Amino acid sequence: MAELHKLVATLKSALEAGAPMPAQEHPVHAAVPLATDAFRAELVARFARELEAVGGRFLGVFTPAKATDRIVALAKETNPRLVAIGDGVATSDADTIAGALDAAGFALMRTAPTTDSEARAAIRDRMARADIGIAEADYAIASTGTLAVLSMPTRPSSLTLLPPASVIFVRIDRIVPDLAAALDAFGSDTLAANRMTLITGPSRTADIEKRIVLGVHGPKSLDVLVIWPHDD
Repeated sequence: MAELHKLVATLKSALEAGAPMPAQEHPVHAAVPLATDAFRAELVARFARELEAVGGRFLGVFTPAKATDRIVALAKETNPRLVAIGDGVATSDADTIAGALDAAGFALMRTAPTTDSEARAAIRDRMARADIGIAEADYAIASTGTLAVLSMPTRPSSLTLLPPASVIFVRIDRIVPDLAAALDAFGSDTLAANRMTLITGPSRTADIEKRIVLGVHGPKSLDVLVIWPHDD
């Protein structure tokens, strides 16, 4: 009891005098921040889990070179008649992948910006005949396994909507925790000026008997690769 009274008296004196508090014998340490790599690994794991839960397929985390090899191998598994690929977002990997697919003997379609309505219609018609569409996502949303893709003249919405098989890659530093983080990363001006597509698994719908059917209104399959740059 005497020790308690002594402690109270010390605290009271320190507060009244504005003096610093006596040092504690066992100071409380500040929380150790989560390492950047560990945080990214956590986001990737959650994204992969949620993607698989909605019917997508997570192919893994690759260096740019390994990602190119994996996409070429994937194309060889399906032997597509035509592969459509749009421009990249954060990397030049799309050009590298297109070159590798061309070297492997696949027929390629690259979109080009145009303001002519007939030319745009011709692009859509040819895109609809492509067996695989390859695109880079602007962001991946870990909480729902969703991919956010901004439409551009060289990366139109039809690229991720018309081909029956969709292959999408995204940089690891563009995986964000939730939709709010993705919207914040885009910024209001970008969202106001461009169309954004949110892709959560393959296209699915239910008939009158509530049977799920894949690929009725979009791609029947969705494969996703995460790219970890060499210099990261």
